[in-house]
Amino acid sequence: MISTLYKKSTQALNYFSRKKDGQINKMKAIKLVYLADRYHIRKYGRPIIGDMYLAMKLGPVGSNTLNVANISENNLDKESLRYVKEFISHPKDDVKKEEIVSKKEVDFGVFSQTDIEALETIYKEFGDRDQFELAKKITHEYPEWSKFGEDIRSGKTRAGHMDYSDFFLNPKHSVSNIFEMSPEHLDMTKKLYQERQEVENILK
Repeated sequence: MISTLYKKSTQALNYFSRKKDGQINKMKAIKLVYLADRYHIRKYGRPIIGDMYLAMKLGPVGSNTLNVANISENNLDKESLRYVKEFISHPKDDVKKEEIVSKKEVDFGVFSQTDIEALETIYKEFGDRDQFELAKKITHEYPEWSKFGEDIRSGKTRAGHMDYSDFFLNPKHSVSNIFEMSPEHLDMTKKLYQERQEVENILK
């Protein structure tokens, strides 16, 4: 059975590809997915994808979303790989696999209405930025990445495991006001997120 995580990762990448004339740079799409998760968890108390995020030199990377974007035969089981290939591919002449091509209409059934709102909001806000601006400038401003920034830049570490609790923190220098929410709202959504985590831990 294909996990919801892989379905949502696939459809989020597919969504951003179709918004960009059916093809989008892979790194840009991965950053847009992260930004959509950041927006949604702050506004509604849960991420869209629920991925494991790593802080890396070129910004946040969702590990499972990366596997989907790479259409990785080594890291996806056969059923998930078949699902991914149904919706996205790489151009035949793209040796380095830096582009994602949409093959099929987005299956919006995997998303809630608030998920779709977040994807639309993020594309409207950041869809015209290139991958390097998103990776090296915009995403580096947010506390969940910047806490690792000095060690990454110095070469002390290649990656740090990002904590969703840090997504509720505000940056010192904001590059977009779409993430700006009242302290009361952020306190409420952070508590919602923590409660969901407690329930998930009990059910494991």
